[in-house]
Amino acid sequence: MSDAIPSSTPSTRSRPGGGAVIWHYARQAGVLAALILLVVVSSFLNDRFLSLPNLMNVLRQVSIVGILAVGMTFVILTKGIDLSVGSILGVSVVLFAGLMESLGMAVSIALGLLAAMALGLTNGLGVAFAGVPPFIMTLGMLSFARGLAFIYTGGTPVPILDERFYELGNGYSFGVPNPTLIFLAVLLISGFVLALTPFGRSVYAIGSNEDASRLSGVPVSLYKTIVYVISGGVAGVAGLVYASQLSVGTPIAGQAYELDAIAAVVVGGTSLFGGRGSVAGTLIGTLIIGVLANILNLTGVDPFVQQLFKGALIVIAVMIMARSSRA
Repeated sequence: MSDAIPSSTPSTRSRPGGGAVIWHYARQAGVLAALILLVVVSSFLNDRFLSLPNLMNVLRQVSIVGILAVGMTFVILTKGIDLSVGSILGVSVVLFAGLMESLGMAVSIALGLLAAMALGLTNGLGVAFAGVPPFIMTLGMLSFARGLAFIYTGGTPVPILDERFYELGNGYSFGVPNPTLIFLAVLLISGFVLALTPFGRSVYAIGSNEDASRLSGVPVSLYKTIVYVISGGVAGVAGLVYASQLSVGTPIAGQAYELDAIAAVVVGGTSLFGGRGSVAGTLIGTLIIGVLANILNLTGVDPFVQQLFKGALIVIAVMIMARSSRA
């Protein structure tokens, strides 16, 4: 029949059944339980783990990857991937450093963030309108953006001399490291957008069933472009923290950070198959990876061996995710 109603719409297709809902919350509870168990075990392995300076250090260390992971969550929810966030971070870092002396702190920050968003926009246009697979598009951007960073600096680190800028990455507010507060602000804003706005609900719907979303009037291409702009812009914010912590703009900033961001999202329970996940899960995943790295450092585990632990953690998380999808 010509006027038949499509069999699937974002409002129905993206709404899981009772069993899927139970499995989703069970998985989220399992991730939280894993974090609690890891903290308990770590406290027995090393007496310094639960000390306030060490806990503050963990929060500071996970902030950059955590900020990147929040942006990555938007992309993965639409069944995409962004391999370029580390390189986009690098571009923003060298722009912050290179422009600060001549244009001042405020202008250099604004231009660095705009550049990061522009690179994200390029990713989005390539994926959503040109039909380039996300893996290929963002892999190309990974190399392109890194090349821009090296060309801009000539391969030489650029020092940042404005001491006011250092406070963003090294200072404290209300007894909490500023990078952690920035991370929490990004989390809260993103959580609000995903949970309580039509755009956020559409992001979930696109990842769950893109064709049904399009038939229901959702501007799929526009929204997919926006999520890559968000990922790029958030990478710029992470670059802001990175540059402030190191007080230098280096073209190698953020190398391989995209892998850590993806790991945090996956470990936190966001499905690589799209449509399921949350920034709350991303926060837990980020903390799991950060706590694991911290206790391995405190117990003197070789850094190369630490990579084995991280890789195993990702594989286990994906296996659990695949089982969830089959369920």
